[in-house]
Amino acid sequence: MTVSIENQIAVVTGAGRGIGRAIAIELGKLGARVVLAARSRTELEETARTIGSSASVIPTDVRKKEDLQSLFEQVATAIGPVDILVNAAGLGIFGPVVGFRDEDFEILIETNLRGIFFASRFVLPSMIERKKGHIVNIASIAGKVGSANRAVYCASKFGVVGFTESLAEEVRQHGIRASVVCPGSTDTRFSPGESSGKARERMLRPADVAHVVRMIVLQEPNSFISEIIMRPTQKP
Repeated sequence: MTVSIENQIAVVTGAGRGIGRAIAIELGKLGARVVLAARSRTELEETARTIGSSASVIPTDVRKKEDLQSLFEQVATAIGPVDILVNAAGLGIFGPVVGFRDEDFEILIETNLRGIFFASRFVLPSMIERKKGHIVNIASIAGKVGSANRAVYCASKFGVVGFTESLAEEVRQHGIRASVVCPGSTDTRFSPGESSGKARERMLRPADVAHVVRMIVLQEPNSFISEIIMRPTQKP
């Protein structure tokens, strides 16, 4: 391994559990100074204990622009400029379009897509100035293929894929690499309906996604991995 992220500053949203937690732990193992962001301080502190002294906890609701702004202002003031941003916060609410609640639509779009937009926008000026940085957005296989009763969820994840692809083209001239990861069925328990009827032992694990993020951030500087689609070896 010739590329190192030791002492780089990495912010991970959704770091309290599931995929975000696994990614934060993996980045901590690589020597990064990891800033953990999610709504639950209790969950974040548990993740921080696993990582050790290099982890910092800043409770953040990615649905709130002001929370995200405060997060990155605190990081810049107390720790330094962000080198790696992993947008892993997300949730799933499923159901047919007819009868889908307005408030659930807003929650999905604000969490899964709008939060990624603002988080990325807050870190980009510093990255552009320094001519380097990684932004890794966690989408889903649902961002590639639609399915019944998941129209709004799929729309949010399709949005993440399109946003990341376009962002990558905007910022690559500045030495910034934007990547999107699209995992298939993952055993995160982030939504009661996600694993319904599926064999959990065959699902992807959060650590599998973390391994992919490890590969992305350790990529040699002359290239970048723009998109990775992950599937379980056997269908759950």
